[in-house]
Amino acid sequence: MARKTKKTDMATMVLPGQETLGRRIARLRKERGYTQVELAEKIGIIQVLISDYERDKLRPHPEVIVRFAHALNVTTDELLGLTVSPTAGTKPSLKTLRRLNRIENLPPSQQKALFKTIDNFLKGAEKE
Repeated sequence: MARKTKKTDMATMVLPGQETLGRRIARLRKERGYTQVELAEKIGIIQVLISDYERDKLRPHPEVIVRFAHALNVTTDELLGLTVSPTAGTKPSLKTLRRLNRIENLPPSQQKALFKTIDNFLKGAEKE
């Protein structure tokens, strides 16, 4: 009698110590301060799909991978685990990321005014 073997999906096969695509998406989303709902809106899909991708229940279509990479500000190679970001290990705080996300949602004129204020503050602080 033949033994049944569990079919393994190549997308979820990882070496010990490596992340799956889903775990990488979840980690990057959290590092950038996004909820699943916010990320879903940013890339034009529904939140349930984000959950399924993060739990490796579904694999995103290549076009969706590109949208994830753009929204999470990484390359597709980084998202797929093929390369490591040169800034890996230097993570801004969740509080900072949430503030940046709020700034991105401001109208361009308000963003410009805010960045001008920040730049002026930093110039003054650097002189001290």
